[in-house]
Amino acid sequence: MSEPLPIRKLIERVQSGTIRVPKFQRGFVWGPDRVAFLMDSIYRGYPIGSLLLWRSHEKLTSERDLGPFTLPVPEKDWPVDYVLDGQQRLTSLFGVFQTAIKPNSETNDFNICFNMAADKNSPDDLFVCNNGNYDIRSLFSLRLLFDTPEYAKATRNLDDESLCRIAELQRRFQEASIPATLIEFKDREQIAMIFERINRAGVPLDTFQLLTAWTWSNEFYLTEKIRNLGYEVDPYGYAAIGEQQDLLMKCCSAVVTGDASARSVLNLKGPTVRQEFEKIKRGILGAIEFLRNQLCVHSLEVMPYPAMLVPLTRFFATDGSSGFSPTSAQTAQLKRWFWKSCFSRRYSSGVGKAHSHDISAMDTLRRNGNAEVWKINASVTPNFFFENNFIVTSVNTKIFILLLVNQKPKSFISGCNINLDDVLLRCNRNEFHHIFPKGYLKKFGDQDNVNLLVNFCFLSAADNQKIKDKSPSEYVSMVSSDHRDGIFKQSCLPVGWHSLTYSEFRKERSILLAERAKQLMGDSSI
Repeated sequence: MSEPLPIRKLIERVQSGTIRVPKFQRGFVWGPDRVAFLMDSIYRGYPIGSLLLWRSHEKLTSERDLGPFTLPVPEKDWPVDYVLDGQQRLTSLFGVFQTAIKPNSETNDFNICFNMAADKNSPDDLFVCNNGNYDIRSLFSLRLLFDTPEYAKATRNLDDESLCRIAELQRRFQEASIPATLIEFKDREQIAMIFERINRAGVPLDTFQLLTAWTWSNEFYLTEKIRNLGYEVDPYGYAAIGEQQDLLMKCCSAVVTGDASARSVLNLKGPTVRQEFEKIKRGILGAIEFLRNQLCVHSLEVMPYPAMLVPLTRFFATDGSSGFSPTSAQTAQLKRWFWKSCFSRRYSSGVGKAHSHDISAMDTLRRNGNAEVWKINASVTPNFFFENNFIVTSVNTKIFILLLVNQKPKSFISGCNINLDDVLLRCNRNEFHHIFPKGYLKKFGDQDNVNLLVNFCFLSAADNQKIKDKSPSEYVSMVSSDHRDGIFKQSCLPVGWHSLTYSEFRKERSILLAERAKQLMGDSSI
């Protein structure tokens, strides 16, 4: 149903509490310039877009203020109309013209005035924010247009020309109507889909906020629970999970329903999630512990595909207060699944299909301790390491880093263990260095291939300073002969690598790295 609403009617409905803002809406973000521009468009009769209102017979447990204004309790029983689209415009109109509700904090953003000193044919500066930069004697506050007594006082001493101009200003705004479309659906999935579509060109639908607003009770506030979970896993490098709300909702859905699809997430029931939250939490904590201890994935940032956390959460979710401990056979299966999923890039697209398959496979693995969840088509060739550059934010580099980490590397000269907790927490380049130094290769004009994955290893900053631009055949003598072979082996370096040309080295190490990858996937006997 579509119906234009006069500005006065909109203000009255907001003041009566029958138009409200759901919690899943974002806050008010417009500045005074945007508000003034809206007033100018209305004054000139330009289209400003429409409001989309959702009529609900069910009160949401979480609502949002209209910008800095706390909305009153409805004067009548439900239904009320929730704003799905047009919140910025509605807040601007209400803030500029109403006088009944004071803002929660001091603001001049809505103190929009008509600048009588401006040329009436000017495309700019007809409407300005009274922030002290204009002559106050030439400014007429728009807030007076709907306040009859104050309007009369303000216009009492105006000259005829100014009075006519202000009268025309009042007429335009009092006669202006804002297009509004009213929808009435009881099915929250339909509401979510509508909200998603109208936001698709901007910020996508925040399903987490929508779900929180719709179903969670005052005794259980999901946002707070997730925030606390982020604090709890912060010492383990996974604090960022608290910001991955879409990922967390899929984890919830995977545990509760065995399905992580968007439809399943939107069909989650608040009471069920409240009841199952501790089980969900144990699943997430168990998945993180497995990733850290078994695969050296020390943070969400270094994880190639965070979406892989969803089936792992399903696997580790349990009602037992001490969590779930997999058998050695189950652990081996999970590790092979992880590496095959990484090297096959199956989570780079078609995530929903991968989730569906893997959640089912995890259930089978829980029932049958040796189910082959790793049966995924995956292959890796030397080209993976020979053709990709080292870029810490890329998926291929993260996979490469984890491959090296799982070989338990040591720094070349000192022979010390690399502090993986520190290195992998943020996945920065401080501990990753060229095996054939850039300065050394520059002498031979081979700079185009210097940043390939195959030319990187873990190396402490101190050791890197000692090596600088030395050739491998020169700095290898700095490595303790007692531990040299072990150090080089743990860094996946071929025998006699330091005597090879860079071209030969790239070829041989790429082959060795590919074999190591196959070994992690369980496809090699080395």
